[in-house]
Amino acid sequence: MRKMKTAAFAATVVGALTLAACSSGGSSDNASEEPDTSGGTAANELTFMFRGGDYDKLAYETAIDAFEAETGAKVKMIITDADQYATKLQAAIAGNKVPDVFYIEPGKMMGYVYAGVLADLTDYVDQATIDNIWDFGTQAYRFNTETGARGQDGDPLYGLPKDVGPFGFGYNTVLFDKLGLEHPSADEPLTFDEFVALAKDLTVDMDGDGELDHWGTGLNVTWNSQAFIWGAGADWISEDQKTVTVDTPEFADALQWFADLGLVEGVTPSAEQAQTLDTYQRWMAGEIGFFPVAPWDIATYNEKAAADPENFGYDVIPYPVANEGDDWSTWLGSLGIAVSENSANKELAAQLATYLSTDLEAQKILAENKVQIPNLIDYATGEWIETDAPAAGWPANTKIFLEIAESKGRPLPGIWTYTPEWYDNFWIGIENVVDNGSQTAADFLAAKQPEMQMLLDQSWVSADQAKAQG
Repeated sequence: MRKMKTAAFAATVVGALTLAACSSGGSSDNASEEPDTSGGTAANELTFMFRGGDYDKLAYETAIDAFEAETGAKVKMIITDADQYATKLQAAIAGNKVPDVFYIEPGKMMGYVYAGVLADLTDYVDQATIDNIWDFGTQAYRFNTETGARGQDGDPLYGLPKDVGPFGFGYNTVLFDKLGLEHPSADEPLTFDEFVALAKDLTVDMDGDGELDHWGTGLNVTWNSQAFIWGAGADWISEDQKTVTVDTPEFADALQWFADLGLVEGVTPSAEQAQTLDTYQRWMAGEIGFFPVAPWDIATYNEKAAADPENFGYDVIPYPVANEGDDWSTWLGSLGIAVSENSANKELAAQLATYLSTDLEAQKILAENKVQIPNLIDYATGEWIETDAPAAGWPANTKIFLEIAESKGRPLPGIWTYTPEWYDNFWIGIENVVDNGSQTAADFLAAKQPEMQMLLDQSWVSADQAKAQG
């Protein structure tokens, strides 16, 4: 019965948001092959399927070597690139070849639980270990199948964090210095008005040819607007996850302000200029003042700063807020490590998942290679931030990442609901507000709310149906 259920789930699974905390790409030599992902059969054999680049592979090889030496286990590593991972995992589930241990996205967790794919790890992970992980790192994988609640302490735990990913906000320190501008505070957020004023100061014709060649910012609305919406006291969804709340004055004002950065204030490259070079490329060329900075960017940004110190340097600051005294926040992602419910060696698999998520030496390697901030609170807030991070070349204000992990981070709005289509729908037609200005934010949101609400209601119906069939 279980095999039929998991195969049917894999064939019909509704696509969830791909909200990985880190964006490390890369692939192993066999990424294009179809590896045997089935779990180990001997008492000490396990398979571990994950995605990532060379730094991830290095860290996990080191951790797994130590794990094998300590336990006598034999672990087969299966690595794919990020683009192929979800497809290969679903194929493994459909073929009843689920790895013993594998990555899982929080937004897809509920469907996998109802389908009987994920093991409950609650009894395998001691409380002291959980207490030393960032709260979101465990909340993202807690799910009560009876109540439908997510992220509640004490509820079953279906995964451990590979990482938590704080999506920070950065600025080009070199450009500020060139223009004689005071650097923004490392601790206190700018207000929207202060941010616009600075962005205007950064929007200049530096080479004197009569055309702008540097700009205040250049932010993608899909991934960058959340912090500004939250910074204005608005949100996409109610606390009970039942009501879409985009049709409020606060939301409309914040979205219109975001759109007007380009439409009215002129502090972003025009659509025509963006076709020549996108804003990420312009940021890397030293032409953009403010741009996102996340842990998975650090190695690349450091290479750029070393290669082009006359144009590029960076640090991290809080996201702007609507008014002085408002609280700032940004989104915090995660990628989880889960265990197959059908693993022949479930206890050993749970031990491996715990080891990969919380082994100190593996965490040190991942952080040293700028893959992620450490999962371990005591290490991250102690030796790492005081000694290891500066030595490894993390930004001067790296503590902002820890603040996001501890208190300033929020999950993206679609992560707690059974399906994310309601949230995905928000971005359909958003270009009419932010790109061409053919629609005001208020009008867009008034029309969008009922569409999103219908999809959210359907998500709850789907959750009830999955529960009944589980």
